[in-house]
Amino acid sequence: MPIFDPLGLLAPVTIQGRALLRELSSECSEWDAPLPENKQNKWESWRNSLEDLKELHVPRTYTSTSLRQAERNELYLFSDASTKAIGAVAYLKAVQQDDKVEVGFIMGKARLAPQSEPTIPRLELCAAVLAVEMADLIQEELDQQLDAVHFYTDSKVVLGYICNESKRFYTYVHNRVQRIRQSSKPEQWHYVRTEENPADHASRSLTPSQLAKTIWFTGPSFIYRSSAETNQASGKFELIDPEKDCELRPQVKTLATNLQVLTCKGFQRFSTFKSLVRAIAFLIHIAKSFNGSNPNRKCKGWHKCHLPQTLDEMTRAKHIILKETQRATFGKELLALQAGKPIPTQSPLQKLSPILDDGLIVVGGRIKHSDFEDFEKNPIIIPKDSHISLLLTRHHHEQVKHQGRHLTEGAIRAAGLWLIGGKRLVNSVIHKCIICRKLRGKQEEQRMADLPSERLKMCPPFTYVGLDVFGPWTITTRRTRGGQAQNKRWAIMFSCMSSRAVHIEVIESLDTSSCVNALRRFFALRGPAKSLLSDRGTNFIGASKELRMDSTVQQYLSDQGCIWEFNPPHASHMGGAWERMIGVARRILDSMLLQNKVELTHEVLCTLMAEVTAIINARPLLPVSSDPDNPFILSPSMLLTQRSCLLPPPGEFLEKDLYTKQWRQVQALANQFWMRWRREYLPLLQKRQKWTQSRRNLQVGDLVLLKDKQVTRNSWPMARVTATLHGKDNHVRRVEVKVSDQGNIKTFMRPVTEIILLLPKD
Repeated sequence: MPIFDPLGLLAPVTIQGRALLRELSSECSEWDAPLPENKQNKWESWRNSLEDLKELHVPRTYTSTSLRQAERNELYLFSDASTKAIGAVAYLKAVQQDDKVEVGFIMGKARLAPQSEPTIPRLELCAAVLAVEMADLIQEELDQQLDAVHFYTDSKVVLGYICNESKRFYTYVHNRVQRIRQSSKPEQWHYVRTEENPADHASRSLTPSQLAKTIWFTGPSFIYRSSAETNQASGKFELIDPEKDCELRPQVKTLATNLQVLTCKGFQRFSTFKSLVRAIAFLIHIAKSFNGSNPNRKCKGWHKCHLPQTLDEMTRAKHIILKETQRATFGKELLALQAGKPIPTQSPLQKLSPILDDGLIVVGGRIKHSDFEDFEKNPIIIPKDSHISLLLTRHHHEQVKHQGRHLTEGAIRAAGLWLIGGKRLVNSVIHKCIICRKLRGKQEEQRMADLPSERLKMCPPFTYVGLDVFGPWTITTRRTRGGQAQNKRWAIMFSCMSSRAVHIEVIESLDTSSCVNALRRFFALRGPAKSLLSDRGTNFIGASKELRMDSTVQQYLSDQGCIWEFNPPHASHMGGAWERMIGVARRILDSMLLQNKVELTHEVLCTLMAEVTAIINARPLLPVSSDPDNPFILSPSMLLTQRSCLLPPPGEFLEKDLYTKQWRQVQALANQFWMRWRREYLPLLQKRQKWTQSRRNLQVGDLVLLKDKQVTRNSWPMARVTATLHGKDNHVRRVEVKVSDQGNIKTFMRPVTEIILLLPKD
């Protein structure tokens, strides 16, 4: 060629001359033969057009400033192909610090299409390979490190080939796609329209006069924008019409048939050992019916046999189950024993000296010379983690009628089985057994709740009150000729939640009017309370229903500005603050009646209750101190009576001090009570005496057993938890349960201490 162009600046021009040379060489047999007239005119026309290259000027530098001073340097390569030639061109994009963009022409290449006339997609793929080779050459020769390299082509077929991950190509396409992905990633390839692709000029050729008017030296306009806008069309390209593409290999499917042999995984479908043995025995019976070895001639082929299974079939079924279980777990040991080699030293069977007996691994041991039965001397070894071990443990646990671990382990050993890790497995089975939970399960418990705010407030006595009824006592009402008329009396104890003082009122009956009268007397003496706390007994609301208060009591409390809160049924421990006081009152009263042997009347009983109240209120709330500087005992009476329980100091006091200093003494005693109550008494309540661990919360759907003190444990009803009540600490201490009683659905509210969990929801 007459033009020396190593950088491919004139590739669109020179490719036309090369095409003419190929055409001429194919028609002329000898090198010095004259050209035909029409070919001579084409050649001279192209040669004369080269004179226009004198007017063409190309800058020698890529950019006006150094690439090292640019903020970002990127390489853009374009490829295209036609039936005549394939071409590629590269540009360098430099983004300066002032966001000024400069684009410089680096190099271009054009090659004639092969004479074998490949398809356009193949030619486009060859052009993409040419662009990748140019990129490798530029990055190797360029001193400056590039921030990004982008490739563009106007063939979506080639983009689908490059991004393909699921199909296989024939050799021609496969080799070229592999070469492209060797030097680039699919994310670097983008689509460009044909009219914006400068490589299109190299593949179709131009005259020198047309070259300066194209985008060959400047590149397309979109590369002058920001990188995000330039490459926004990038993405995942799919194959174009893969069913009709001749470059794709047909997808070959290989189907394999696996013959599954009976394994331990199939055993997991059975929940009892009996059902598993019956199933295997039935398969053995069917197999005999097919091969003609069944002694019963009526059983032929596959059938549902109603005859009882024979002892031989059951024995063979157990043997197959145990043998398959050992094969799945002790495969290495079984192979070693069959080959007559010692078992591996890391095997858990090492200390058992295992031997083979009828294909089963049994314990060798040291008692083979004893006169025991063979199954006692050489029990069959069963792995602990097998499903069969679980089924066998359940089976023998039911055989001993749900007794403890020792009896269950003894039944397993007596059956000729050596269960590895049997103690843990038996404990786990017993722990999860519903029958055992019914017989011996412990009642649920939860971490002791925090003290309610009523116990921690500094407020007037009997602002927050817990109450309960205790009694009765038989009293003499009047004397008659035939003897004495007797009646019963009860007492209501009102316990202050903060100061721990008590107040006792005697009542004549357990009806509503007696309860209201006792409340009236209490409010008259101690002042109205803000809140009353009690259990759900009928002592306070007469004939009220289980969850609804009597209207008379409710109306009276509303008039007094008081609310009445109830603890859940059967939850006496939630009222421990006043239940303990009732126990103290009973012991004091029993002591009085035993020593004095008095004949109780209503008046005598009221007097005794007043003395009991005084004794309880004089009790120390704190351990008695031996410090002489702290002689006062902190007791509820110190706040109620404003007396310190000690004799007044000796001395003479004037009449004027009676009114000026007595109120100071009263106020000082009250202040001292609350100061010591806060500093010394409250810290004693911080420690939890029991129920210190958090337990699993009962959940809706749990199956539980309800405790009923009136019947034996075997008669306790089962229930389903329908609702849970969470406390402030998110622990459940009260639940709502649903019970079916002779076809009638009943709902109860119960504390967790009255419930035994049988089967969790999950």
